[in-house]
Amino acid sequence: MIGVITAAWWALALWPASGVEPEWLARTRAACFGSAHGGLPDAGGWILLIGEPLGMVGVLVVVWGRSLALDLRAARSNPRWRLAALAGAVGAVVVLGGAGVRVARAAAVGPWRVSGAPGAPARPDIDAPAVTLTDQRGVQVSLASFRGRTALLTFAFGHCSTVCPAVVSGLQAERRAANRPDVPIIVITLDPWRDTPDRLATIATHWDLSPGDYVLSGTVAEVGLALDALGIVRQRDERTGDVTHGTTVLVLNQRGRIAWRADGWWGGVGRLLGQVDESY
Repeated sequence: MIGVITAAWWALALWPASGVEPEWLARTRAACFGSAHGGLPDAGGWILLIGEPLGMVGVLVVVWGRSLALDLRAARSNPRWRLAALAGAVGAVVVLGGAGVRVARAAAVGPWRVSGAPGAPARPDIDAPAVTLTDQRGVQVSLASFRGRTALLTFAFGHCSTVCPAVVSGLQAERRAANRPDVPIIVITLDPWRDTPDRLATIATHWDLSPGDYVLSGTVAEVGLALDALGIVRQRDERTGDVTHGTTVLVLNQRGRIAWRADGWWGGVGRLLGQVDESY
């Protein structure tokens, strides 16, 4: 029974349901194991996964140790129990092997390496991932649709009253200073639980975005996959719903590639727009 419970627990934490996790599964994994979308459990989640079966075995040995020893001696003489033990061992190997493959794949897809020092922009020069979300007009928008023009991409959420409005207004100021009203600002929400597509128009108005700018959201799973693909690190407080995050600005060039990445700052991004245009 302990083996069955452990296998079910590990399957819930690690088994990939599909390319996009159902929202109930993403919420369950986040609540039980601290898992990011499509990712692995955090340190507390691993302690739970490993410690719980060990704890159950420990309780079994301490409380019913003598009965357990008698049952094991009796089982050794029964061919059916030996067969069941062999099947259990094979099942354990399969479960552990599957978990190993899952961890290896997740590690291979791991988050980007980002600039270590705020104020030092990095040049990833990589294609923008295939991210499609819903904007404040209810329209499906893909990052690929901005190919052919330069764009600024950042990350914020509506309930944030500190750094998020500062980042958005800062990028608007940088765009004005660079005299580039043609460059759209794209904001992907960090809080799809509350920034649902039907609320995006209100958020865009609150941030005083221009008609050509975008706020993007979707289901929890869709936004989680998009943020992971873009290498955005964040942590959600399950009690308050607030999201702890850094500040990241990506500059997309006309070929649909991420030409610049700025972590921890946004002042001076306007100068990067000119450098992007000089390169293409």
